[in-house]
Amino acid sequence: MTIVLGGNQYGKAETHVVRISRSGARHEVKDLNVSVALAGDFADTHIRGDNSKVVPTDTQKNTVFAFARDGIGEIEDFGIRLARHFVNEFASVYRARVDIEEQPWQRIHDQAFMQAGSEKRLATVTSTDDGVWVVAGIGDLVLMKSGGSEFHGYIRDRFTTLPETTDRILATAVEARWRYAGTDVDWRTSFDQVRRLLLDTFANHHSLSLQQTLYAMGEAVLEARPEVAEIRMTMPNKHHFVVDMTPFGMANENEVFYAADRPYGLIEGALTRDDAPEPGMAW
Repeated sequence: MTIVLGGNQYGKAETHVVRISRSGARHEVKDLNVSVALAGDFADTHIRGDNSKVVPTDTQKNTVFAFARDGIGEIEDFGIRLARHFVNEFASVYRARVDIEEQPWQRIHDQAFMQAGSEKRLATVTSTDDGVWVVAGIGDLVLMKSGGSEFHGYIRDRFTTLPETTDRILATAVEARWRYAGTDVDWRTSFDQVRRLLLDTFANHHSLSLQQTLYAMGEAVLEARPEVAEIRMTMPNKHHFVVDMTPFGMANENEVFYAADRPYGLIEGALTRDDAPEPGMAW
């Protein structure tokens, strides 16, 4: 019996690269998920474990980051550049397929953005013999600041490796729920105004921590909207790490980032008016 190796390919899937173009005060964002698949003369790798013709998947990931440093442009052009590179650079590769997903961001400030198409409007209504309580909210409100965010001055011990920074990407997926003091409310207007306050505060507040930003956002709502008695927020820290390009002989001036999905910091907090009526239920 003869066993024959059939079609095969390999590659690096879902390299999440974020490229910030910093031309003056107004930043531009490109957020891509890039997957590379290579086919070629790799039979010896499968049959004998001979890796002499293999382009490591880690190298493919690094190539995505390095090419992003020179600018991305349209994703079709970026894909062409990457695919041609792998075929032209390595004799063992006869086909390179590059799949790219681009996540659009809507601008809310020169250096702040909202992820398009992710947001949900929420409402919970509870009725008892004592009355009706309404809790409104927003879920999956994904926001990002490409400037105006710092993190430093924290406790350090022998396990601390996180470097302090005065310039970082701050990204989060806000879930905010607010309890109304009553039911005589223009719900649509109130929701729209609370949402706008959350967005404007995130965009314009100079952040020294995500905790401080959460407090500032809740404070802005309670100060401006008297119909809101209490607001609670959950804000995971969607970490973006600057890619170290020194091994490639390249500088990276806070332009190319690796977007990690887990683990992540989870920041939660509640703000209440001191004169707000107590709810008649848990929420």
